[in-house]
Amino acid sequence: MPASVSLSNLSWSAPDGTPLLSDLTLAFGPERSGLVGRNGSGKTTLLRLIAGDLGPAAGEVHVAGRCATLRQDVAPRPGATLADLFGVSDALELLDRAEAGRAGMDDLARTDWTLPARIEAALARCGLSADPRTPLVALSGGQRTRAGLAALIFDEPDVLLLDEPTNNLDREGRTAVIDLLRGWRACAVVVSHDRELLEEMDAIVELSSQGATRFGGPYSAYRARKEIERAAAERDLADAEKETDLLRQRALQAEERKARTDRMGRKARARGDQPKILMDAAKERSESSGGANARLRAARAQAADEHLAAARDRIEVVQPLRMDVPSTGLPRRRTVLELRDLTGGYDPQAPVILNLSLTITGPERIALCGANGCGKSTLIALITGALAPLSGAVDCSVPFALMDQSLGLLDPGLTLRENFRALNPDTDETACRAALARFRFRADDALRTAGSLSGGERLRAGLACTMGRAQPPQLLILDEPTNHLDLDGLEALEGALAAYDGALLVVSHDAAFLDRIAPTRRLELYA
Repeated sequence: MPASVSLSNLSWSAPDGTPLLSDLTLAFGPERSGLVGRNGSGKTTLLRLIAGDLGPAAGEVHVAGRCATLRQDVAPRPGATLADLFGVSDALELLDRAEAGRAGMDDLARTDWTLPARIEAALARCGLSADPRTPLVALSGGQRTRAGLAALIFDEPDVLLLDEPTNNLDREGRTAVIDLLRGWRACAVVVSHDRELLEEMDAIVELSSQGATRFGGPYSAYRARKEIERAAAERDLADAEKETDLLRQRALQAEERKARTDRMGRKARARGDQPKILMDAAKERSESSGGANARLRAARAQAADEHLAAARDRIEVVQPLRMDVPSTGLPRRRTVLELRDLTGGYDPQAPVILNLSLTITGPERIALCGANGCGKSTLIALITGALAPLSGAVDCSVPFALMDQSLGLLDPGLTLRENFRALNPDTDETACRAALARFRFRADDALRTAGSLSGGERLRAGLACTMGRAQPPQLLILDEPTNHLDLDGLEALEGALAAYDGALLVVSHDAAFLDRIAPTRRLELYA
């Protein structure tokens, strides 16, 4: 039987009782399916339900074949090694005993002499070369992701579940993920916002508040279809608004006609030029007809309001997020940042940044590139003052804001409103709420704690708290800003950065994202 996943009437709610997935029926066959949707739509939860890590509140999950998952963060437990990640620690220990001549006949019969070569081949396929006994904590986040991918290749599952597999990966690591999926012929479900990776998919499945919708073809076909849907939704909303306005005008005209008729009837009754019995009958007919017409108008108005509400709900789903950014007022010739013979690192005996000089002037856009482990995050720590240089100097002469991958500028225990006011103490409540609303945190959303937000929502909140202020920082430093954004948020971020007139220093391995923000120059670091 071909590898597949089928979901039948599946429902699941968050621990606080908030429904996340409702009555979902969906199937994934022996193909590569990209799972997309806005942050908080339930993509990761759905993968966990398929993997069996969560149990559904209702409905069924059926998986034909053996399932394996690569999560967003391959978090090492204390003392864990590459061998533990591959699930071969006991087998390697047996091999060691056999090679040392300490294994009995039964042990020798169970010894897998091909194991080291197969582990090495799986690691090499993902651009890694390491001893299986290497502790996972000794690897960078990107290297751990590659190691997790290699462990999947080694395991040879029937159903592959990947949750943001290219996050934290350099160009070589991203290529390894793409190459793996290009050659995959079984069932693969991939949660990702990486447009290059999604272009390799056979189908795109979108999760939204309206359920799940399947689109055949890669990401480009999905986007073309979404543009058609967006245009149709905008036309439907315009028609619904026009219909509602027309009915209101007609209702007003009908009320004015009835008022005129009533006035004429009262005047005729006062003159007494017709018998009272005829006047009473005319009044009764008028009231009966007026009541029927009023009920008809009310029914039509209610139907129009429902149509308008549905059109607005639909446009909320298909309309892209917009982030409006005020001007920074940065002069074109202003020196923003200067590094002079900068040397630094976390190990004074082996600094990863050596004698680096750099000047950023005016609204320049610098893309900081390089393989995992080459020192990009270290350089940002030196620039922002989180790490003291071993020698050289850093001179940042304008207000700046850093948005790192963990969004450390946000206090997880405070609400978004409280975070905004803490970071912008001179802002009043009205300006605070307006800034949060521009980044789609409206009404009670402003009272959510930062710690309760998804990764993409946290980045959006960080942008709201920095870019939403009356005068945004003149230097914006972004460390892998696209890692936790959904596709709508990614496009909105690109739009916001396109309108941002300050200086940018961006660390990203997302080639499509870098192309969209059009860096002035690229600074390549080497390990």
